[in-house]
Amino acid sequence: MDFKHISAMPREVMAYLDPKPGGTYVDGTLGGGGHSAMIIERIMPDGRFVGVDQDMDAISNAQKRFSAHGDSVTLVHDNFANIATILKELGTGGVDGILVDIGLSQHQLDGSGRGFSFMRDEPLDMRMDARADITAEELVNTLPEKELADIIFKYGEERFSRGIAKAIVKRRETAPITSTLELADIIRFAMPAKAVAKQKIHPATRSFQAIRIAVNRELERLERFMDDFCELLNPGGRLCVLSFHSLEDRIVKQKMRHLASGCICPKSFPICTCGNEPKVKLLTRKAVRPADDEVAENPMARSTRLRACEKL
Repeated sequence: MDFKHISAMPREVMAYLDPKPGGTYVDGTLGGGGHSAMIIERIMPDGRFVGVDQDMDAISNAQKRFSAHGDSVTLVHDNFANIATILKELGTGGVDGILVDIGLSQHQLDGSGRGFSFMRDEPLDMRMDARADITAEELVNTLPEKELADIIFKYGEERFSRGIAKAIVKRRETAPITSTLELADIIRFAMPAKAVAKQKIHPATRSFQAIRIAVNRELERLERFMDDFCELLNPGGRLCVLSFHSLEDRIVKQKMRHLASGCICPKSFPICTCGNEPKVKLLTRKAVRPADDEVAENPMARSTRLRACEKL
């Protein structure tokens, strides 16, 4: 199992998370372990690190990579949405920082064989957690046309979703759609040729994103985590979230701003009557984007958005 340790915006993540020696930190999305290694380096020898990932490949990689740290590092095979439960079961109180990197890892794209990419022919799986019930193949071959179109439009922001869904349903009437290249071809030929010619990205990009999000319930889980994180942090504890498309970033932005605003009274009220106090301080007023030198070295980082806040 070959893992590439390429992490998005490592300098910026360390600056905003600011791991302190002896602190307790959580990486909710281990991936290749690049961010985790930097956190562990800064908090040891007296710190505590909890690493979480729903992909067992990531856990196995981290077990080998961080074995020298013994009980100071705890690795959990689970989804980051369940961090509150994980910390409770571990008997861990408040933590000093949480990092969540919501994007796909390089291994998932290049080496997992689960159909996250249309650059090679792989089975239509797309499960980040192999224990999950629904695969992309099942979703593509069983959903009603309208529901499939709605998913592609909502999660992929694909304006040709209706035509794409219609083409998928027509093809599957002949035989089940089972591979990534087959699905990518269906999507490409379902779109107007002029629109395909004008696009800077592969025509299947948005549809694949949408199907993957639906299979893994990604936005639902992100919302649950964002509802919980503040209660898990110690005063002064920080949250850093890396997202890779506007749907994720919108959820993170809105929740952080809500927690930072305090008052929830209607704007028409002359004075505050709700008594709500701000719970966090925004460390990033707008999303931080990767520097040009990083994008040149790691093109996958170009769409990354970083937001951070600190508990008051």
